[in-house]
Formats: sequence, C-alpha cells, structure tokens
Amino acid sequence: MENTKLPAVNHTAAIGELTLESGKVLNDVHIAYQRIGAEDAPAIFVCHALTGNHYTLDSEIGEGWWTGLLGSGEYIDLDRYQVITTNVLGGCDGSTGALSINPDTGVPYGPDFPVITIRDMVHAQKKLLDVLRIRRLEAVIGGSLGGMQVLEWGLLYPDYMERLIPIAVTPTLSDYAIGFNAAGRSAIISDPLWNNGRYSPDCGPRKGLGIARMIGMLTYRSGRLFDHRFQRKQTGNWETIQEKAVFSVESYLHYQADKLADRFDANCYLTLLKAMDTHDIGRGRGGVAAASQNYNVPMLCVGFSGDLLYPVDSMQEFILLVQSGNKEARFQEVNTMFGHDGFLTEFDKWGNLFANFMRETIKT
Repeated sequence: MENTKLPAVNHTAAIGELTLESGKVLNDVHIAYQRIGAEDAPAIFVCHALTGNHYTLDSEIGEGWWTGLLGSGEYIDLDRYQVITTNVLGGCDGSTGALSINPDTGVPYGPDFPVITIRDMVHAQKKLLDVLRIRRLEAVIGGSLGGMQVLEWGLLYPDYMERLIPIAVTPTLSDYAIGFNAAGRSAIISDPLWNNGRYSPDCGPRKGLGIARMIGMLTYRSGRLFDHRFQRKQTGNWETIQEKAVFSVESYLHYQADKLADRFDANCYLTLLKAMDTHDIGRGRGGVAAASQNYNVPMLCVGFSGDLLYPVDSMQEFILLVQSGNKEARFQEVNTMFGHDGFLTEFDKWGNLFANFMRETIKT
C-alpha cells in the first residue's frame, strides 16, 4: 500500500527546559523544524551546516538547500521516507538562540545566550523527536556542522537509529579550522557597530559579519574552483587602491558577505562558531580512539577532495578506528572541485552512495 505524503510542515515546537553541558539551564526552549515525506514512513533526521536552516526542501523562503538530493523519487526518496530537519539550538531561524526572548528577563538573550556544544544541540533534537513521538530513526545524516551532530547522535543515542551518514566532517575540529573561526570572530567583534553584542536588529555589525563570511567562503571551496571560475577577470580599476572590488572574485565574496548579513544574526553566528570549536567526540570519553569503538550501527562517511577544513585523510583514519572495533563502517571520497561545499552540490556524483547504503542496510 502506498504511503500518503505529508505536506511540507514548517513548525516550531516547545521542548521545555534543557540542561546544557555547562550545567546552565535554558527554560522554555523552542525548536523550529521541517517535516516532509511519506506519512508513517521510516524517519530520516537531517542536520544542517553552519549557516543552514531546517528548510532542506522548498519552503516559503525559496528552494531548500538539499532540493535535488531529496524529493519524490530522488536519492533520498520522499515516497519511501519522511524527513525531519531542525534549525539547530542557537540558530536564528526559529529555534531558541540569541534572538529569542529570555523568559527570565523578558528581553532577547543577545550576547547573554550561553555557550552551547554540539551535544547540547543533539539533546535538544532528541527532545523534539520525543514531542513528535518519533521512536526510532532510519538514519541520521548531515554535513559539516551537521556531520558533527551525526557523530554525536551515534554516541549519545547509539541505539536510536539504524544507520549514520556523517558527511564532510572529522571526529574533532582541527586547530586549522579553529583558527579560521577565530579570524571570523575577530572580524565581527572588531566592527564599530558590535557594541559588545548589544546592537539593535537594524544596526548590527554587518561589515564584520560579512568579512567573517568572506573568510569562510575561502575555506569552503577549493583554490582550483576559484581559479577555474574567476580566471582573474576584472570588474574595476586596479590603479585605485580604494576600489572595493577590482577582480570578479572580490565581487563574488562581497556579494556573499551581503547575502549572509541580510539573513543571519552576528550573535547567533558566534554561538555556532564556538559550538563547532567544542567538537571532539573523544572529549570526556577517553579520546577519539576509545570513543570510535562505541558506534553501534552501520556508518557511511563521505568526504570531498580538496576539503581544507575536514581533509579526507583524517576522515579515513577515523573510519579505520571505527572498523577496528569490528563495526560496520566505510569511507567514500568524492572527487570534486567544490572542496568542502561538495556536500551542497553535484548530487549526481554522490547521491547514489546514500541510496545504495539505505537499501543495503534496511531491516526487514
């Protein structure tokens, strides 16, 4: 019998209070989510990246960020599964974060929103799934910051899902990546409009946030792609040192900076950067090697050539550690010019990895 399809549901649910890893307690926590697919079908949980949101498929704000990878008859088939995605705790698209009203003060948290970790995000997601009465997941999938959540899901709730698909992620955030996060933070807090994080919504540190985005964009894609795409094309006069953008690549980066500043909050951005810095599956678990032995379900780890932040050799080493515990795990490298951002594009190159893995490990 064919499953009845769910309409795209974009809602926000109350999950009550949440005790953070730090011991601090957030009251009246809300999590925004999208739920779409086949009604009563096995549920796949998708985790988004740093500046992503819960709109994996089409929404009121436009095309979803994984449209083409998931959908009716696509690699993640919404005729066969339902997909649930949340805006992460600390985000700025409806979940409790710096923009939310602090129930204890009656004003937005702003810079007073507490430091959170990837584990805090996952605990909040689990509380949402309890509210939605989802008792088990067919898979947990995500890339980058989303991949960090996938790895923590497998350790915090090891028997809650059938399989794990971490993408473009390593078991810890490297010092190299932390360094780029530090540069982004410095750009934001050096903005004259930063005001110690107590800026007004219509007069925030746009320039600093934009520079942070420019720094990020240079790490998300490979040098080979930048050279291939822009080829030193000029858009301005190089003889004037004050010219904002002489080369096409500069215009592109300024465009990306403005685009993010239009939709993202600086305090939320800092919250999520700091959460990424805490990412270390071995923290409090005896180290990465010991933690790697505690995954209970099959894992497919997907990496992308030229990824500066999460290099494929580190991902391969992690999978070898998981395999050493007689666990079912595999690594697949995708050859691409897109580097880290490969998980957001060229689905025809790697979408079948998902589809095949889901078929291979289905429980009957």
